[in-house]
Amino acid sequence: MPAIEKFEPRKLGPKDWGTELLVAHTPLYTGKVLSMNAGATGPLQYHERKDETFYLFSGEALVHDGNASHPMHPGESWHVPPGAVHRVEAITDCVFFEASNAVFDDRVAVEGHPV
Repeated sequence: MPAIEKFEPRKLGPKDWGTELLVAHTPLYTGKVLSMNAGATGPLQYHERKDETFYLFSGEALVHDGNASHPMHPGESWHVPPGAVHRVEAITDCVFFEASNAVFDDRVAVEGHPV
């Protein structure tokens, strides 16, 4: 019979936009809490294998898809399938919950923006 296991959350690397806290990781899925500072913008990027959904818990943000910007308010989620160009910009301090398949180091920069 499988047993439950305690998971120790941990910060993932330094981020110039805020903090990334890993709160779940199994061979099937990963969960994160992302705290993004007001005015910070993530890189314009896409993933080759990562399939993610992020939920805005608090704050106001913009989601960029490479063509347009979309306002994001608390309680809203966006699904980002592999290959979809995206970037998130925090208008105010934001807290996001992210769920994805268990893929790391799968960022591809768009338009010369570093990731």
